[in-house]
Formats: sequence, structure tokens, C-alpha cells
Amino acid sequence: MKLFYWSPFLSNIATVDAVINSINSLKRYGNKNKYKPFIVDSSGEWQEKLDKVSGINIIKLYNKNYYKFLPRGNFLKSRLSQLIIFILNFNVLRKLLLKEKPDFLVAHLVVSLPLVLFFFFKFETKLIIRISGTPKLNKVRRFFWTLFSKNVHIVTCPTQSTLQKLTKLKIFSKEKIKLLYDPILKVNSINIKKREKIENRFLNTNYILSIGRLTKQKNFFLLISAFKEISQKYPNLKLIILGEGDERKKLEKLIEDLNLSGSVFLEGYKKNIFNYLNNCECYISSSLYEDPGFSLIESGFLNKPVIAADSNTGPSEILNNSKNGFLFRNNDKTSLVDQYFKLKNSNTKDVINKKINLKKFSKNFSVFRHFKNFEKILSN
Repeated sequence: MKLFYWSPFLSNIATVDAVINSINSLKRYGNKNKYKPFIVDSSGEWQEKLDKVSGINIIKLYNKNYYKFLPRGNFLKSRLSQLIIFILNFNVLRKLLLKEKPDFLVAHLVVSLPLVLFFFFKFETKLIIRISGTPKLNKVRRFFWTLFSKNVHIVTCPTQSTLQKLTKLKIFSKEKIKLLYDPILKVNSINIKKREKIENRFLNTNYILSIGRLTKQKNFFLLISAFKEISQKYPNLKLIILGEGDERKKLEKLIEDLNLSGSVFLEGYKKNIFNYLNNCECYISSSLYEDPGFSLIESGFLNKPVIAADSNTGPSEILNNSKNGFLFRNNDKTSLVDQYFKLKNSNTKDVINKKINLKKFSKNFSVFRHFKNFEKILSN
């Protein structure tokens, strides 16, 4: 069974690891030679991840790598890059599908191109669309999504909440919509990486950790502002944020304005996050929305208490009405501060129970569990 994965990306996002782990799950757990997965490289993005894709076949759709020249940095630039990818890959992807005739095309990002191709052309390939968050649709976009959806074989959703929202939109028929948790947890790898030493300046330091791109979605302005109030009671506490993005300068200014330069650290992108997770006091997600929220799952697996925004997306489902952690009102600084103090004042047994519950739920996101569920979908 031949599978092509289509997942153009512009920055270091969790979807990259999800694609790699999904492919490796087929190679590792599938019957010998049953699955033949390939990554379709649209512009050169996957050449940036050669250290992660060892042993995975990559098909290049370009003669000259132009990934580094794509506009990036804000919403409009990202949309322009997606348009460039759409135009430059339209004909070459069509020819590839007609020539190679893979059994499935699994589309994770820039799904507009596969949707249009499968609408206008007939392929022997079946199209699987991976939804990451409910599409934001006005009337025009909803019309086209509904029109193009008729040629989609299966739609997979990363959380139950997204599945329910998508079902209510009635864009796809119910029988096409499936729940498929992301393959987030590579247990052996995590257990090795968590033992790596963190930077000396953070050794023996009590710190809160947050991870994500420095974008509006992650809402780090709220987290840093809340930390200002938290630090007044706990002056030795630190806040470490891992990730890069276009809001770095604005966040640096906020840190300076709040006199937090010695307490809040923007550490940029890290290949290994698990040693930071393993040594933190707790993990906080301030995101306006997530689907599902990889770092929450990874924190739960490492037995860390989690505080997250109740956004009616992934974190709300993962923390299960605060049974698996501490939910605060979305985009509410006072609520975030209150939940941190609630964690600090909770008795040990209650915190342990939340951590146990979250760890149990996190096992749904293991690479092996993903393989078993994905195999069922492929066999339908």
C-alpha cells in the first residue's frame, strides 16, 4: 500500500513531528512491506528536516529549492506563501498522482491544493484530509469546502471536540469523519531526551515552562503579564518560554516594561524540549486555541501539572473539566493567576490524582496507538 504525505510547512510546528511519527509507525508496526509511505516535498521544506527523516523516502516536486525564499512572519505573508505553493505545485502534484497512483494522499497542511485537484481531476488515489482545528469559514469558503468535499475519502480529526464541531458544519458526511489522535509520544526517545542536561543557568532553578511559536495564537502576552503578578508572591520563580516567532520583539519589550528581564527568558527554538519539561515546576498553556496541544500531552506523560486556557479546543478536552489539570478562563489574566495559586495551595493528593489522570489520557497519543487506529481507517 503506497501512501503519499503532503504537508508543506513554513516554520517549526508540531505537525512536522506528527507526520514523521505517523510514517515511522507504519514502517515499524505494519506487516513487512505492507506500507510504503513517502513525503512529498513541495518547496524544499523537508530538506530542513533531514536529521529527522532518515530512512523515509522523499519525493521532490521542484528543480530548485525555494523554501527559504518564501514570505513568512505574519498572516498575510503566510497566506502569500501558501498561494505560491499552490500555484507552483498544482501541475507537478497532478502529474505525480497520475503517474505514481498512490493508494492514499494524506494531506496535513495547505489542503486547498489537494481539494481542488481531486475536484477537477480523476485519480485512482483516495484523499485523506487531516484537520488541525475547525476551519474558519465564511459563506464563500464554506460553499467551496462543501463543493470540494465530495471527493474526499476520509477526514481525520485530532480531538473529539474538533470532530463534533466539524460534524455540526455538515461539510462532510458523518461516515467520512474519523477521530485520529496524533502520534505525539515516542516513549523510548522521550525517556532518553528528558535526562539531557539543561543549561547551567537554569539548574536548581524553580521555573514555569511554556512552549510554542511566538505568535498571537499562543497568547504569551497574557502569560507574561500574569507572571508579573505571580512573581510578586514568588520572587525567585522564573518563566521560560521555548519557541520562535514574529512577536519576539514585542514580547521582549513587554518583559522590559514589566521589569522582568531577570525572571522571564525567551529561549528560542530547542530541538530537545523534554529536559526542560522534566525539570519544570509546571507547564502553562496560554493559547487562545490548540488542536490538540502537543506540549500538554508531553507534560502529562512526564508527570507535570498542567495549567491551560479553557478554549473549547484541545486543552479543554485534554484537561477534562480540570480533572486532569487546571483550566482557566480563556484570555483571562486574573483567572490564570488564580489557577496557579490554586495549584500551589492544593493538597498533594489532589495534584497527584490530576497528574495520574492526565498521564492515562496522554497514552491515547502514543505512536503505537496512532498506528492501530490509522490502520483501521486505511482498511475501510
